[in-house]
Amino acid sequence: MVKLTSLSSKGGCGCKIGPADLSQVLRNLPQAEPNPNLLVGLDTSDDAGVYKLNDELALVQTVDFFTPIVDDPYSFGQVAAANAISDIYAMGGKPLTVLNIVAFPIKTLDKQVLAEILRGAADKVKEAGATLVGGHSIDDNEPKFGLAVTGLIHPGKVRTNAGAKPGDKLILTKPIGVGILTTSIKKDKLDPEEVRRVTEVMTTLNKAAAEAMEPYDVHACTDVTGFGLLGHASEVAKGSGAGVRIARSQVPVLPRVRELADEGFVPGGTKNNFAHLQGAVSFASSMDQTEQWILCDAVTSGGLLISVAAEQAEALLADLHKAGVSAAAMIGEVVADHPGQIVVTD
Repeated sequence: MVKLTSLSSKGGCGCKIGPADLSQVLRNLPQAEPNPNLLVGLDTSDDAGVYKLNDELALVQTVDFFTPIVDDPYSFGQVAAANAISDIYAMGGKPLTVLNIVAFPIKTLDKQVLAEILRGAADKVKEAGATLVGGHSIDDNEPKFGLAVTGLIHPGKVRTNAGAKPGDKLILTKPIGVGILTTSIKKDKLDPEEVRRVTEVMTTLNKAAAEAMEPYDVHACTDVTGFGLLGHASEVAKGSGAGVRIARSQVPVLPRVRELADEGFVPGGTKNNFAHLQGAVSFASSMDQTEQWILCDAVTSGGLLISVAAEQAEALLADLHKAGVSAAAMIGEVVADHPGQIVVTD
């Protein structure tokens, strides 16, 4: 069987252009003409764009693709699909249609590998209740796969990453450490059960979490992916003009992450995230370098980071657990002081 992860120097959301480099590129974009129907665009580094069609309906649009994060082709297709669709859920929308994006070395890899990638994605799209309507493929030496996704939402129910309010509680719905574990997969450091466990986290849709939060006063939401927990929390803090306090001991982390990070299996994307956040995050003095890297770990198909009214947080957490989102945990709060900054406590 082909080892897909060996065909790329980076994997999953770890292949994103780093936040520092990306911000330098995006600031050179020409200023777009104001459009009253564009409800969410480039201004706050949000998960998807939202365009109002009428008073009752808006489109949510996103695109995401990357190199192999696991070796099994079917699982890779599932992970890539779940990761792309997650942006729609983070905005509070429902996925409607998807387009496949394929880059594949068609002359050097068995075509059945591509067929399995597409089958895995198709099954995950079906689970999400969306419809595959087409796609585009190119012949490329390095395999890459993902989706462009269109969803629907009521214009008055859009969740962005920029509305958190002081006093809100922060809930995270999936454990972190995925980047460190998938880097370890490339180095053959995980046994089959450990590979299965991290793959299950990545292939799990954020559908149940999104549906559970729907009735609540969620002021901000984002999904945790390539920029890591602290990178995405930083976007929430900056976009909301508020501070964020996170309790390290409350953040769910996958098994063996600390051990493998200590052994040196920390991806470059994670270290880039950490470097980019210098000056924006204050860590507890008791935290060592490894603990700081873990909180910046480049996640693929991570959970939702939800900022919810404090008086509703316990009820939402209970509903998440009832919905099967068992790893969901309250990890911190939004505060009025140190706007745009993150403080990590023990």
